[in-house]
Amino acid sequence: MAKPFKELENKMSLNARAASEAKAKQMLAEMPMQELRQAKHLSQERMAEIMSTKQANISQIERRTDMYISTLRSYIEAMGGQLKIVAHFPDGDVSINQFQSI
Repeated sequence: MAKPFKELENKMSLNARAASEAKAKQMLAEMPMQELRQAKHLSQERMAEIMSTKQANISQIERRTDMYISTLRSYIEAMGGQLKIVAHFPDGDVSINQFQSI
């Protein structure tokens, strides 16, 4: 029989708990578009309504590995987010503002 997570968590060392929490935060901070949409409790059909397109187009967007920035921006905005593009360099980060919506 499966044990409740809280019971298993209570048996973990403080280091193991911290590592588990860090991994969970990382997983939430980095996810494919489809998982992000699902985490926001949105179906492909609802995204299609918001973006004034068809469900099949949402499916295609989520499977792409290369797309226009405007498509990605529209997808993120349909979920209530804002797309920011940041270039990471050894001496610091730079926000690229050339692609912001007008």
